[in-house]
Amino acid sequence: MITTVIFDLDDTLYDEIEYCKSGFTAVAEFLANRFDSTPGQQIYKVLWKQFSAGNRTKTFNTALDELKISYDGKLIVEMVEVYRNHTPDIELPQESREILGLLGKKYALGLLTDGFLPAQRLKVQALEIEKYFKCIIYTEELGRDCWKPSPAGFIKIMDNLDAKPENAVYIADNEKKDFIAPNRLGMFTIQLIRPARIQTLSGRESDAPARQITDKISRIPALLEKI
Repeated sequence: MITTVIFDLDDTLYDEIEYCKSGFTAVAEFLANRFDSTPGQQIYKVLWKQFSAGNRTKTFNTALDELKISYDGKLIVEMVEVYRNHTPDIELPQESREILGLLGKKYALGLLTDGFLPAQRLKVQALEIEKYFKCIIYTEELGRDCWKPSPAGFIKIMDNLDAKPENAVYIADNEKKDFIAPNRLGMFTIQLIRPARIQTLSGRESDAPARQITDKISRIPALLEKI
């Protein structure tokens, strides 16, 4: 019997691309204040063009090159800090809000998320979702080596929720890393594929795929009933 449902955050409860847009807006405003000759709107457009083209590792560098803004390593670090520490302009979709409220009446809910602090905390605060969860685990607090696919975060949250793997479900989006540990621990796993998701890579390991796949969070309650 399922007693515990644990959610991932990014691209599971909301569209992470909205956070990216918010972050690039903050960075654009930062640069516009630093370099008066370049409007923030223009900077944002170039940042978004680079990101949308698939440049996910050198977005800032290539954007600055295109904008012909001279920079050094220090400026890149400052831009990264602005991105990670900005107050996100994001909202929890109504559908996610309704499902969390519904599931919370029947199951113990937990949240397990990778990512840099304080960025993940700021996302949770902006989405106003603390009230739905009995336990929230930020794997960054356990150590960078505890990011998924490490089992450390899953073990920690199940201990905190006094849950057994066979009675727990993990719902997330990223096949490459999200489901390996919970599958090995004996949890039931569900991949939620949101239309605007950022991560689309498949996992290479045999236990990387989730045991169930859905494209709508509204279908989660019915899926849980069938387990």
